Amino acid sequence: MAKAATLRRLKDNEARAVARALRISPRKLNLVAQAIRGKTADAALAELSFNRRRIAGDVKKLLQSAIANAENNHQLDVDRLVVSEASVGKAFMLKRFHARARGRGARILKPFSHLTIVVREREEQEKK
Repeated sequence: MAKAATLRRLKDNEARAVARALRISPRKLNLVAQAIRGKTADAALAELSFNRRRIAGDVKKLLQSAIANAENNHQLDVDRLVVSEASVGKAFMLKRFHARARGRGARILKPFSHLTIVVREREEQEKK
C-alpha cells in the first residue's frame, strides 16, 4: 500500500525553493530578502549579484533554484517570473563558551536561519 499523495500547497503558477540552516541571523538575512521581494526574477538576480553582504551569494543560488524548479518542474515561463514571497525563519542556535577573566565565562550564540523563496508567473494583464 502506497502513501496517499499530498496536495500541492502552492498555486499552479508558483514554484518554491527552501534553504535550511543558513549560518546567519534571521535579522541580517531578512535585510537581503527584503531587497528582492516583489521584483522580477531578472531584477532580483541583478540585485543579489551586486549586493555586498556575504549571504547574498547563497540567496542568489536559492533564487536560481526556485527559477529552475519553476521552469523544469512546473513548466512556467522564466521571463514572466516574479519573487512573490521571500520569508525568513529562525532555526537552531549554537551555544558556545568564551573564557573570560577571573574564571568567568561568556556565552556566545551562533544563530542559524531558514529561507523560503516563492516565485510566481505573472499574468499578461499584470505586465506593465
